[in-house]
Amino acid sequence: MHVIASKPRFMHALVCLNNNSITPPKFPPPVTLPAGRHVPRAISIPTTTITPPRELAANPELLDDQLTAFSDYQSLFASQRSEAVEPVALRVVEGAIPPDFPSGAYYLTGPGLFTDDHGSTVHPLDGHGYLRAFEINGKTGRATFMSRYIRTEAHEEERDPRTGGWRFTHRGPFSVLKGEKMIGNTKVMKNVANTSVLHWGGRLFCLWEGGDPYEIDSATLDTIGKVKLVKRCGAQNAPEKLTAAGFWDVAAQILRPVLFGVFKMSPKRFLSHYKIDGKRNRLIIMSCNAEDMLLPRSTFTFYEFDATLKLVQQEEYNIPDHLMIHDWALTDNFYVLFGNRIKLDLPGSMRAVCGLSPMISALSVNPSKQTSPIYLLPRFPRISGQTNDNKNNVVQRDWRVPIEAPSQKWVLHVGNAFEHRDEVIGKLHIQVQASGCSYRWFNFQKMFGYDWRSGKLDPSMMNRGDDGEDKLLPHLLQVSITLGANGECDNVSLNDLNEWGRAADFPAIHPDYSGRQNKYVYAATSSGSRRVLPHFPFDTVVKLNTEDRSSAQTWSAGRRRFIGEPVFVPRGNNNGEEDDGYLLVVEYAVSRGRCHLVVLDGKEMGKSSSKGVVARLEVPSHLNFPLGFHGFWAPTKID
Repeated sequence: MHVIASKPRFMHALVCLNNNSITPPKFPPPVTLPAGRHVPRAISIPTTTITPPRELAANPELLDDQLTAFSDYQSLFASQRSEAVEPVALRVVEGAIPPDFPSGAYYLTGPGLFTDDHGSTVHPLDGHGYLRAFEINGKTGRATFMSRYIRTEAHEEERDPRTGGWRFTHRGPFSVLKGEKMIGNTKVMKNVANTSVLHWGGRLFCLWEGGDPYEIDSATLDTIGKVKLVKRCGAQNAPEKLTAAGFWDVAAQILRPVLFGVFKMSPKRFLSHYKIDGKRNRLIIMSCNAEDMLLPRSTFTFYEFDATLKLVQQEEYNIPDHLMIHDWALTDNFYVLFGNRIKLDLPGSMRAVCGLSPMISALSVNPSKQTSPIYLLPRFPRISGQTNDNKNNVVQRDWRVPIEAPSQKWVLHVGNAFEHRDEVIGKLHIQVQASGCSYRWFNFQKMFGYDWRSGKLDPSMMNRGDDGEDKLLPHLLQVSITLGANGECDNVSLNDLNEWGRAADFPAIHPDYSGRQNKYVYAATSSGSRRVLPHFPFDTVVKLNTEDRSSAQTWSAGRRRFIGEPVFVPRGNNNGEEDDGYLLVVEYAVSRGRCHLVVLDGKEMGKSSSKGVVARLEVPSHLNFPLGFHGFWAPTKID
């Protein structure tokens, strides 16, 4: 990626400003790849934000941001068609991998391809899954990198193995194809396995929001194939749990053949977010019934697996409310769901079925109530009065009735949740740390600023705060619930976490503290230094001390450098302190055309004596990859 010289860019900007418009520099040419590979240019749009010429002339950095902000954003979503099939040694360009860094692999998944060779573009959420693996050896101080596309069924159909060319044929839930059949195209559910990655029971999986996970060979990143973790006999409900019998059951029976047979949807829509119960050494995943996307009810099934991936528990809950769940929380006794309310958009549904708009346009947010419903679903409902799994007395409240938090929030991602019983007065306290946004900000069709009509990205949407209300944007939340001895809610509050007011997402903690009371929360946030696109993409990691509301330590990547989700890695000789470890975060240095893996010190980051950077590892430029979604740290087992 080249950098345009300052003086010509400055002169060009003044001319454009005098004409009351700004034309951004052309997107940098694609990097050169071996064997004739090619990276298509990123989707681009003209900038619309204008700053007065006098202010720009007095502030060269502001001028640079004005001209580069929009093209920088597009570069985060530039397709990468090349793969690193064999391990590539990473060059350490700053610091060194510390000897007490535990050996293991950091897996990061996300979309890799957004543009085909026939004029079609897709939403980032519909981009083909691209798995990246950073193998780190603390003893030798070396690291390697591999990257492979996940060979999903859609991948095998849309890529020509002989020429390497691509032709999108599946619309995907968030996209409309331009270079392929639109009207009558029923190839909607494009399982791209691009959202989350999980290492459990010695096996590696990539997950997506709507289908079965794909298993990956952790040594080669070859795709083993789609995995059915649970046996299914259609969408079933326990008779004692049905609360919406009658008309909607009939509607479901009509919808199922259409959704399963015509649109090829899975009967159970698995969510991409999972939870790990460290106390019981269990993996918990969750599914929704496909037809409930279109009905004013929601059916959620939770599956708990042991360390060998054996299914040890399965519970299903039918809730008489139309909800959209992306992430959820787990405590000792509850599955905690934040009910993001949605509704069916009938005009949008007709356009979507005809292929004239994305399928997701059949749904819209439902801001009819000014509260946030929180459902506490009992993990062990078969045992009345107490769970006897952990011997805590838990009165079974009616889980069909939500606890209504006093403000309206759309919850995005959960960092941690835990519960504590006050044995003296018999009350149960539940706390959840998460990220959420306003219903006024959230828009199904414009996530990441994608415009399906033009196939382009508009990052201004991701930075929109109506009338300067930054609280519309995603930020960190703390939810506190107190249940009385009778199981009823005595109190519920929803506040900013540590009063951190900047836009933030992807909360992360020390993995050993999952489900336990934690002191520290890390997240991706913004430095607030940019005048153009000030809130997203993120450029800073923040560390919050939940026991000290005034404590916030930050590390910022710097100008024209952006970051993804942080992941906490406990130190190899962990002494038991919660922040004794390292943070891994991918840095996109778009001004240099480089991707870096940055290692931060969990204790030292943000302190005046140290910026906290332990090491910065550089990915070769021909292997630059787009913005990732979620990652997983898998330590190497010591025999």
